Amino acid sequence: MATPLDDGAFEQAVDRLVEAMVEARHCVVLTGAGISTESGIPDFRSPGVGLWERLDPMEAMSAAAFWRDPVRFYRLAAETWLPPLWQARPNVAHRVLAELEREGLVRAVITQNIDGLHQRAGSRRVLEVHGHVRSARCTRCGRPHELPDLVARLQTGEQGPYCTCGGPIKPAVVLFGDPMPPVFEEAVAEAGRADLMVVVGSSLAVDPANSLPALAQRVVVNNLEPTWVDGRAVVRLPYRASRVWGAVRQRLMARRLL
Repeated sequence: MATPLDDGAFEQAVDRLVEAMVEARHCVVLTGAGISTESGIPDFRSPGVGLWERLDPMEAMSAAAFWRDPVRFYRLAAETWLPPLWQARPNVAHRVLAELEREGLVRAVITQNIDGLHQRAGSRRVLEVHGHVRSARCTRCGRPHELPDLVARLQTGEQGPYCTCGGPIKPAVVLFGDPMPPVFEEAVAEAGRADLMVVVGSSLAVDPANSLPALAQRVVVNNLEPTWVDGRAVVRLPYRASRVWGAVRQRLMARRLL
């Protein structure tokens, strides 16, 4: 884990982050699991606490597992990784980013998360490059389904994971082995337009989303762990997202920018 800044250095780093955002013409935020852990969602990869310490991702969250046995796929999902995503609520970091978008200081949020917390906090332009857990779609006829309702019916035995046409119903999540969705091209375009990208809670370890900061002119990193882009970051804040963005809100309110 990166060494946290002392209080004085933390305050200076937040000041520099605020200045960078105020000066930016096109600021884009890239978020990962670290912004949602404070909402009670366990991350997938952290040693000792990550979900993949207890589950094989190729069994729990892969396209191959879905196609091999949709019933088992949904049963395992409903017992492990789906409930925390549905039960979570946005935290201060999600809410502040939504406020910054409303004030024009953030143009878009690109997120690797599938929890939908940015939208629930009020963010409007959210590019979910790994999909989401709000809905599902028949892989044969394309009929949409509400994912929570579908899982509830599966658990009560009212319905199997198949559409009335007989096609398997797949959640709107980018599973391991799936191609990236078209929205990723939008994310690439946004990153290329960004004169500032702020990375929040991402280790930048997952391809291809980890390539996006290289497209931005300047980068700020707010992540507990080191990332590959730290060496070119104009500001580095190895603190929890809620502390950083709570402090950002205070600075902007003092300047009457929020």
